[in-house]
Amino acid sequence: MPGGRVFGGQVLGQSIVAASRTLPEDRFPHSLHGYFLRPGDVRKPLTFAVDRIHDGRSFSRRRIQAFQDGEPIFSGIASFQDEDPGFEHQLPMPEVPEPEQLDGPAAIVADRPEASLIIRANPIEVRHVESDIYLSVDEKSPRQAVWTRLRRPIGDDPMLHRAAIAYLTDFTIQETVLRAHGVAWATPGMRTASLDHAIWWHRPARADEWLLYVQESPSARGGRGLAQGQLYTRDGRLVATVAQEIMLRVPDLA
Repeated sequence: MPGGRVFGGQVLGQSIVAASRTLPEDRFPHSLHGYFLRPGDVRKPLTFAVDRIHDGRSFSRRRIQAFQDGEPIFSGIASFQDEDPGFEHQLPMPEVPEPEQLDGPAAIVADRPEASLIIRANPIEVRHVESDIYLSVDEKSPRQAVWTRLRRPIGDDPMLHRAAIAYLTDFTIQETVLRAHGVAWATPGMRTASLDHAIWWHRPARADEWLLYVQESPSARGGRGLAQGQLYTRDGRLVATVAQEIMLRVPDLA
C-alpha cells in the first residue's frame, strides 16, 4: 500500500490460512470478525498466533493475532463449520453489465499514468460498473458495484479460495464512503485506515474468477464511515457478505 503499509486484506487472508492449519481439511471458515490495531510495515515479517478457543461437533472457533516486533497489528476471531444441511435462501444479484463490457486496466491508465501503479501493478483486478474514483468522482452516491478477481489462477484448494476472497474484500469496500461525499483517492492530504472487518462466507467460489462486489455505505459520522458489501458469482450465487468501518480524514473537514 502507499507509504509501505501492509494491505489489510493480506492480513485477513493469512489469518484464515493460519487458523485453518489447526483444523481438519473439511471444516471451512464461515465468519471472521477482526480489528486492525496498528499499521503493518511491509519491510518487516508478520507472525501469526492462533488460539484454539473451542472445538464442537460442527463448529470450531479460533482467535488469531498478527504481530510485528512483538506488537499486535490485527486481532480477530474466526468460526469454522462442517458442511451441514439446512434452510437456504439468498438475495438476488442485481443486473449489471458484464465485466467484458467495462474498461480494463489498459484503458483506464491510458491517459492517467499516475494511476498506473495501483491499477496495473496489482494482484487484484477491478472493473467499476460506475466510473472509478481514483482521480475524481463523477457523481456522489453511497453505492457502487465492481467486478473483481485475482489476476492469476491459484489452484483448486477451496480453503485457499476462501482466504483469497477475504483478501479481495478489503480492496474497494472503502470507496462507497468516499464516493458518497465526492472524495477521490487522489485528494491531497486525505487519510484513511480500516478499523475493523467482518466477513461471512455463504457458499464456495473461486477468487480467480469474476465476482460482482455490490457495496453501499449506510452511515458516516465522527471521522468514521461504515461500508457493507455482498459478493456474487457470475451465475448469481451469493458468496459472501462483508462489513467494514473506516477512519476517514480530509483536510478541509479536519
